[in-house]
Amino acid sequence: MTDPVRVCEDHGAFSAEREGCPACNACGVQSLSGPRRRRLSKFMSGALRHFPDDVGLELDERGWADYNELVAAVERTYDWARSAHVAAVIATDPKGRFERTATETAAADDDIGGRVRASYGHSVAVDLEPTDAPVPDDLYHGTAPDALESIREEGLRPMNRRQVHLSERPATARRVGRRHADEPVVLVVDAAAMLADGRRITKRGRETYTTDRVPPEYLSVRGE
Repeated sequence: MTDPVRVCEDHGAFSAEREGCPACNACGVQSLSGPRRRRLSKFMSGALRHFPDDVGLELDERGWADYNELVAAVERTYDWARSAHVAAVIATDPKGRFERTATETAAADDDIGGRVRASYGHSVAVDLEPTDAPVPDDLYHGTAPDALESIREEGLRPMNRRQVHLSERPATARRVGRRHADEPVVLVVDAAAMLADGRRITKRGRETYTTDRVPPEYLSVRGE
């Protein structure tokens, strides 16, 4: 279940999973219901990751789109959605799925102007620059048990995405794996060894890491 978004007059949007604004504890006013927040987030993710052309967006080589053009696409799709709702979804996304830059005349938390992109998860061709965020020694990936045999032979490959997605915590990997199976297998990725061997791993969002592929020699099954 997706939590609603509320807005504090002094400190902006916050997820209503908590009782009040994290800065001042004010209750604020509701901006988006849980279902509308989820619907809008899924549309924005799809537009910035998979089908920009279908909604009239142009991504540059780094995946950036004009923020106002994204707002226009949202407003064409949902008659209840406005720029402030788009800004609120970006600001409160629990996984950090979106990044936004400011213009000279607007701050990054304003609801007009600037550029926006998906932090990870693209199927369209983009080249996200590496970050210097530290990488844990171990990362995790959840998958269906019936995929385990091929993974042991071939490792993890991007499949329909541009890169493989890895999680910082086993619980997160298990939750992601439940998209594919009720009882997923959690794989442990020896990220330290990958980095030592010159393979690139980049942090994207709050606890997602991406890499081109994970060969089988860096993988083990958690609990085995």
